[in-house]
Amino acid sequence: MKIEYNKSLKAYNTFGIDVTAAEFATITSESELNNILSKDNKNPLFILSGGSNMLLTRDLDSLVLHIAIKGIEVIDESDNHVLVSAKAGENWHNFVQYCIKNNYGGLENLSLIPGYVGSAPIQNIGAYGVELKDTMVQCEAISISSGKKQVFTNKDCKFGYRNSIFKNEIKGEYIITKVTFRLTKKDHILNTSYGAIESALLDQEIHKPTIQDVSEAVIKIRKSKLPDPLEIGNSGSFFKNPVITTSHFNTLRDQHPSIPSYTIDGEHLKVPAGWLIEQCNFKGKRWGDAGVHEKQALVLVNYNNASGKEILDLSRRIQIEIKEKFHITLETEVNII
Repeated sequence: MKIEYNKSLKAYNTFGIDVTAAEFATITSESELNNILSKDNKNPLFILSGGSNMLLTRDLDSLVLHIAIKGIEVIDESDNHVLVSAKAGENWHNFVQYCIKNNYGGLENLSLIPGYVGSAPIQNIGAYGVELKDTMVQCEAISISSGKKQVFTNKDCKFGYRNSIFKNEIKGEYIITKVTFRLTKKDHILNTSYGAIESALLDQEIHKPTIQDVSEAVIKIRKSKLPDPLEIGNSGSFFKNPVITTSHFNTLRDQHPSIPSYTIDGEHLKVPAGWLIEQCNFKGKRWGDAGVHEKQALVLVNYNNASGKEILDLSRRIQIEIKEKFHITLETEVNII
């Protein structure tokens, strides 16, 4: 394991923000991780996974640990189900494709989400009606302070909408090293309820889709709406879709009859943040190298050399206008550093 100094992190975050780390090390095994945690490091630790859900707004006076531990393993299986684990440094999309190739169902709707497996439980990643919590059995993590390994069950993680215990009570206390999923081997339960998926399948005249068909439909949809971080710096959805009360929604609908929504329960609905941003005419707008993507208003982009502060300032401008127009507070899905 090599320690590098004054390391640029531009290649390690999907926004492509050029900030530096005082110290930087790539971790490829749990033994390397345990070794560095046991030392009296002069700089505080900063844990970096795939860099896909963060906005870096400053240089880091830290020892940045880039978690790149690899490995996929089938732990147990029956006729109907399989337990499969992936180490934290596995690319998420590649892991999903591994599962589909082996006919393991349950993750197909989460295809093409950027990032690594280790950060997936922190965010409880989700897309097209499916969330990580639906299939995750447990994850293993190492305590930064003690170096001891702990297993967190699905229940332990206290999953919520783009939320978990790792973003709240124990934020910054553990490093996830492995995640285990319970997936189907046959009689897959497909979630094609989102209109975009149904339309994509019907366009190809697929009436009895496989998990591969669903994955390909999701990939096609995401590619049509979301920019490739390798081409335009971004971190996917920048804001959470806000949940509001039914009474609040009814008031908004009187003023904006076309406002879309998704029912949560009898008293709450979810409103698409992208629609709200579009109504404030931000879609496709650009301020220097910071902008709002032309095809998906929920995605803020770095066209070339925007600073993290410029992206952050744009996000705050959007939040202010949404609050003024709709009386809704937009929360960021991306972690601001």
